[in-house]
This record gives sequence, C-alpha cells and structure tokens, in this order.
Amino acid sequence: MALLALPAFAYLAAAYGWPLLVLLGRSLSGPQGISLAPLGQFLSDPFSWRVIGNTVRTALLVTLVCLLAGYPAALALARARGAVQGLLLLSVILPLSVGVVVKAYAWQIVLRRDGVMSQALVGLGIWDAPQRLLFTEAGLVIGAANVFLPFMILPIYAVIRLIDPRLPEAAATLGASPLRRLLTVTLPLTLPGIVSGVAFVFSLAVSMYVVPSLVIGDRFQTLATLTGRAFLFMRDEQLGSTTAVILLAVAVAVVVGSTALARRLGGGGHA
Repeated sequence: MALLALPAFAYLAAAYGWPLLVLLGRSLSGPQGISLAPLGQFLSDPFSWRVIGNTVRTALLVTLVCLLAGYPAALALARARGAVQGLLLLSVILPLSVGVVVKAYAWQIVLRRDGVMSQALVGLGIWDAPQRLLFTEAGLVIGAANVFLPFMILPIYAVIRLIDPRLPEAAATLGASPLRRLLTVTLPLTLPGIVSGVAFVFSLAVSMYVVPSLVIGDRFQTLATLTGRAFLFMRDEQLGSTTAVILLAVAVAVVVGSTALARRLGGGGHA
C-alpha cells in the first residue's frame, strides 16, 4: 500500500510541499538569515490587523449566510423524491461548472444601483430609492455566499441521507412537534455535516481572491488580495510570503479543528 501511494505522495511533495517550504522560508528570511522580524513587523502595523479582521469577519459572515440558507436547502433536497430530488440536486451541482470570474462579473450587474437586487428591495419597500450594493462589504458577502453555497449544502445533504427516517417518526409518535423534532433529533445528528460544510466554506471564503477583487475592489483589503497585490504589483515577495503564511495558518487551523470536531461528533454519534 505504501508503494502504491508513493507516486501520489511524490507529486504532492513536489507540486505543493516544496513551494510551501519556499514560501515559508521567504517569510522568515531576514538580513542575517532566518528571523521572525518580518512577521513581527507585519503584525505591529495596525493596517495589518485591519486586513486580518476584514478577512476573518468576511469569511465568518459568508459562512453564516451559507449555513442559514444551506441547511433548509439540504433538508428539502434530502426529503425530496424522484425527479424532484434529481432536479434540485442538479440545481445545486450545476453552478459549480460556472467559473468564479463569470459569477463575480454577474454579481457586478446584479448589485449595481439599477440592478435586480436594488430594484427588488425598493419594490418590497425596504429601500425608498435604489442604492448601490456593489463595492460594499454586504455585496461581497452576498456574492461570495452565492459562489460557496453548494459546498455547504452537499455535506449536510450527505449526512441527512444517512439518518434513519424512523427516528423523526418515533419522536412524532411521542408527541414531539416538527420544530422539536428538528432541534432534538435532526439537528444533533447532522452536526458532522454542518461542521464539514462550515470548514469547507470558511476555508474557501477566507482565501478568496477573485470575488473581492471584482465585487468590492482595492478599497477593502483581505489577506488574499493583499498577497496578490504584494506579488503582482508591489513586487514585495517578503510581504506576500508573510501574508500568505498567515492566511495558510488560519485556513489550516480551521480545517484541523473542524476535522477533530467532526471525528469527535462522529464517534459520539456512533457510540
């Protein structure tokens, strides 16, 4: 088995492991060799903490919106039958075939002052006059949530399909209301899927580059956009490497923590 995995391991080490080591080395390189001074210099700047705050806050908001919209969608998808379920599943998977750049440009049209969303909010009486959502943080969260929503729906849907349908029925026979069945039976059993979906969406949202660049522009900097700007425009490899390492550390911490939590929940549910 180890020999069979060796080619894949070698490819991953060459294509991903070595570049990451180079990136880490550049982020820790100083005039006298390896040093934490570049990292300390970056973290001592208030602008850097504002960028980190923008990154984490946006990722959390996107994840929350995806969870609130994705959980009911996953329930509906799991409870649908026949052609209806196939159609719903196709509507979730098909958007994944559309490029992120195309989606971001589409949201530029939707979020502008005369766009569909502004007109809809005026029609519902929420706004008195059309307003621009483009180049705002709210517009960024809406556009990013649309892009990453399938990555929340599919893990939750996969877990819901594994739940024995007799369990909610048994709770109903004991007098539990639909809301009580959802909160005490379905929700606890779907926690592994929720954790996986949150990890997927947060990891993608915290490192997104195209959507912020096209939807909100340079006025709102995140770690990903600052990394791209440092490499592509400022030609500052040390700054780009430092921001990339911090971004990687945040993403890895979320993935490792969610994996441990999912295993714990899965073990508890199995017990």
